[in-house]
Amino acid sequence: MHEAAPTTAVAPPRQSAGRTALAGLIGNVLEWFDFAVYGYFASDIGRQFFPHSSSTAQQLLSFTVFALGFTARPVGSIVLGPVGDRIGRKALLTLSIAVMGAATLGIGLLPTYDQIGLAAPILLMAFRLVQGFSVGAEFTGSMVYTTELSTPARRGLISSSTAAGTTIGFILGSGSAWLVNTLVGSGDAVNWRWRIPFIASVVLCGVGWALRSGLHETAEGVKASSARPPLFASLAADWLPMLRTFGIISVINAAYYLTFTYVVERRARLGGASYLLANTISLFIVLGSKVLGGWLSDRVGRRKLSLLVTIGLILVIYPALQVMLFGSVAAFTAAQMVLAIPIGMAFGLQGAMVVELYPLRTRVTSMSIAYSVTLALTGGTAPLISAWLIDVLGIQLAPAFYIMTLGIIGVLLMLPMPETNGRALDR
Repeated sequence: MHEAAPTTAVAPPRQSAGRTALAGLIGNVLEWFDFAVYGYFASDIGRQFFPHSSSTAQQLLSFTVFALGFTARPVGSIVLGPVGDRIGRKALLTLSIAVMGAATLGIGLLPTYDQIGLAAPILLMAFRLVQGFSVGAEFTGSMVYTTELSTPARRGLISSSTAAGTTIGFILGSGSAWLVNTLVGSGDAVNWRWRIPFIASVVLCGVGWALRSGLHETAEGVKASSARPPLFASLAADWLPMLRTFGIISVINAAYYLTFTYVVERRARLGGASYLLANTISLFIVLGSKVLGGWLSDRVGRRKLSLLVTIGLILVIYPALQVMLFGSVAAFTAAQMVLAIPIGMAFGLQGAMVVELYPLRTRVTSMSIAYSVTLALTGGTAPLISAWLIDVLGIQLAPAFYIMTLGIIGVLLMLPMPETNGRALDR
């Protein structure tokens, strides 16, 4: 018998670097705005959707539902990841943003516990699961897309647009929370003011879907869709890149959600909307640091830079968290900015770095699963773990030791790694 001739991937039409960066940016702006808004209105949502037992219980339940969205990410990775590998990166990116938009509208229109009883928290959890399901492959899919369409010398910079999109989404979420809290006020308005950004974001989701529908497929995406290797055997073979992914991203994501969700929500709940405004300003530092980290990683090496910023975070997390928890608004802002630099730089370089770890065969699926499992274990749970550690141990700075532990694990996993810059992505 004659072997079949190998399929030759047809190169897609050339797409500008600016449009490629916009493709990674737009969906993450919209999706992470939706995801972030929940965190900033966690207390308001807790009062509306859970039994009126105690404020602490409502907050813990609300953060549990926040974390629940992250537990759905691995499921989304398994289901939607193969869409990116076997149909195309473009199909994945347009599908994920449509699913997120539908779930967000559902949360914005959902009746409360007083109106429909136990069905309210159940439906809230269901919509959060759908949101997490969507993000499970969206973020990593866009990282793969932007990295594959970049030249080796600019992968870090171009793929940092994906990370930048998440921060812009958080900026819009934080800014919206501050604006709504400031303009709408308190009293009876608390019962509905949190719905405004959820419902309004649906328009943005529609714009993002329209923009993404005109994208070109990557050459690697065309090649991967024609190969169709056995899924589970390929996933099993990728165990080492998956483990390294945990080491690279776990501490940074946990520190991010501690710094820009949990502490902010806690200070805003006790001290007013000024902390939300301060947080919005600090997120601009994160945004600039992401672009800087991506650009710098192209020049000095992603592994080296990742190790440096991780060690830096281990050293500053304790004193910075102490100032954020107990300092004035000005001190809070300064400490948050100090943390924003290593966190932002790490996110900016991680897009290209993690993509470069994986072979082509099932890159989107393997990377999405590893990323989503790590986020479910260490990212979305950071507010819940922080609140739990403080409540159980009675130590206000206990979350800092949690971040330090993850950082040490990350350093130990990255030290034996080879540099990833310049690796061929079509094999």
